[in-house]
Amino acid sequence: MLLVLSTLAACSPAEPPRPETLAPQKFSPEGNVLRKSNGAEPQTLDPHKAEGVPAANILRDIYEGLTIEAPNGDLLPGVAESWTIDESGTEYTFQLRTNAKWSNGEPLTAADFVYSFRRALNPATLSRYANILYPIKNAAAVNRGELGLDSLGVKALSPHQLKINLEASTPYFLSLLNHAMAYPVHQATAEQHRDQFTRPNNNVSNGAYKISDWLVQSHISVERNTRYWDNHDTRIDKVVYLAIENPDAVLKRYRANELDMTQEVPSRQLGWIMQNIPDEYVVSPYLGAYYYGINTLRAPFKAKPQLRLALAMSIDRQILTQKLTGGGELAAYSFVPPVTGYEPQTPYWANWSQEERNAEARRLYAASGYGPESPLEVEVLYNTSQGHKQLAIAVASMWKQNLGVRTTLRNQEWKVYLQTRANKTETEIYRSGWIGDYNDAYGFLQLLISTNPQNDSGYANTEFDHLLERAAKEIDMSQRAIYMQQAEALMLQDMPVIPIYYYVSKHLIKPWVKGFTPNIMDHVYSKDLWIDTPAADAG
Repeated sequence: MLLVLSTLAACSPAEPPRPETLAPQKFSPEGNVLRKSNGAEPQTLDPHKAEGVPAANILRDIYEGLTIEAPNGDLLPGVAESWTIDESGTEYTFQLRTNAKWSNGEPLTAADFVYSFRRALNPATLSRYANILYPIKNAAAVNRGELGLDSLGVKALSPHQLKINLEASTPYFLSLLNHAMAYPVHQATAEQHRDQFTRPNNNVSNGAYKISDWLVQSHISVERNTRYWDNHDTRIDKVVYLAIENPDAVLKRYRANELDMTQEVPSRQLGWIMQNIPDEYVVSPYLGAYYYGINTLRAPFKAKPQLRLALAMSIDRQILTQKLTGGGELAAYSFVPPVTGYEPQTPYWANWSQEERNAEARRLYAASGYGPESPLEVEVLYNTSQGHKQLAIAVASMWKQNLGVRTTLRNQEWKVYLQTRANKTETEIYRSGWIGDYNDAYGFLQLLISTNPQNDSGYANTEFDHLLERAAKEIDMSQRAIYMQQAEALMLQDMPVIPIYYYVSKHLIKPWVKGFTPNIMDHVYSKDLWIDTPAADAG
């Protein structure tokens, strides 16, 4: 592994400035304002079209669904103050808060949710997350254009009472309702302004905050929505989300007291962070998997599961997680991370030594028609990030050393990268990560259903689809888990994606930011935080 390690060492940055070069701060220099790094610029803040964590972080502040989450991740009532479920587990009746309002002062009603669920599933909306709502009666057929929007199992019984019927009992359904796909949008605003309805001067939302400023590739600011039903418990007046993709730049601005909280931490500088500001570093388990997707629809990987498996086996995940990422990430051999009520499946070679894996990988590589005289040439696509680049360089080095693969690296900005992946005509291997939308194995496996628009690998296996269809309708939780385990085991034989590691959430948080509670989803609501100011300290 000398080649890999020397490559990584060549990427090491200069040491950050010593802490005594910056004056210590007890209180926020910006007063009652929270400034957060947020990664890439969101492609949109339309909750029914948005993709990725950067958009989700902001949407969580400006919209609210029927349910929300406590700081520790527990489910709480949101716009719905209560609900009942019938004996079959397929009919939910929600009682909405009578004091729930839009940011323009209009009342928020059950009809708004009917409109929004229909909009989210309307084929014309082109949502790549529509499948999130498929547990709802007729949702899949509506989304495919086979049934009209009025066939959807969502009805307003009165201005403040909403009924939702499901295809089958769905244990995680209430958790789905705090996903952006289940957020309400203001009908008149969405229809009048169309693609521009999320802009500051147009947007009408219902969360604790509302959009006040959006400077592309710089920042998005949100300010307190005084008409939010729980505004009296909101303590931060303004949140500024800064679009910064370079982790080193994030640390630099954090050290200069220009950021109060970071979305990520540069792995290469964790040693310095732990030595100099350990009390500001927060790391915790995170329900997410980092992986490489493989385009199974085109050469060289179409109908070549042995070749895909060879690449997967020749990646030394221990080196990547211990020498490169270094933040506590766990080497991943299954696609599903540890979740409640499910035992992830692993391939037969997971417990082998790396030398044994490499030997088998070379055999599979040769059986696929490649070798020293005819090496595989492949391109890896990743979204622009120093961390993704480092990992891609390391993986390419492993493939070169172990198999002789010639790898070309290509990076694209976030929005272009998402479009390229979805297109499926230009990619061969692409970097990706999946964060659970709810704490259930199905939330990961459903990504690879052949009809899922987010299945960027193009994976299609009839038996896999059938097993997940049965799992989605199974009431017995033990049998449901068996179906999902069979599906994951089957997928790992086909290897349309290469699991690399399980995430941990890593943040730097200033001492004056209070109320942060780690949770496995890493969902942070700004309304649950507060800033320690001189006035607050005196009081």
